[in-house]
Amino acid sequence: MKTLTLFAALALAGAAHAQPAHSHGAGHDHQALHGGVVVEASDMDFELVAKPDTIALYVRDHGKAVELQGATGKLTLLAGSAKTEAPLLPAGDRLEAKGSFPTAAGTKVVATVQLAGRKPANLRFALK
Repeated sequence: MKTLTLFAALALAGAAHAQPAHSHGAGHDHQALHGGVVVEASDMDFELVAKPDTIALYVRDHGKAVELQGATGKLTLLAGSAKTEAPLLPAGDRLEAKGSFPTAAGTKVVATVQLAGRKPANLRFALK
């Protein structure tokens, strides 16, 4: 019984992580609108657009931009053995980090985003 309980807990924990975006049919396509990489978490789309000096994170709920006032976040970029961290702050229609970032294909990006009135979202991206 203990093993079954442990297995169920692990399965539920795995289901809570962000998944790569996929289509749910008409009106629910998870396309990159800004040329970035999209993942889905908490029934929302998060699109990461990485440039060497700026990283932008666009947030949509059923295709509509989410209000970002009061939102906060943190990025961790992993490129080989190098680790870069930066805060995400609201910048108009997106969350944004400024700095010097590795943006080569294969760079892994982990983002934690706290939107006002919602549970934190933990996101994982792989740059293409």
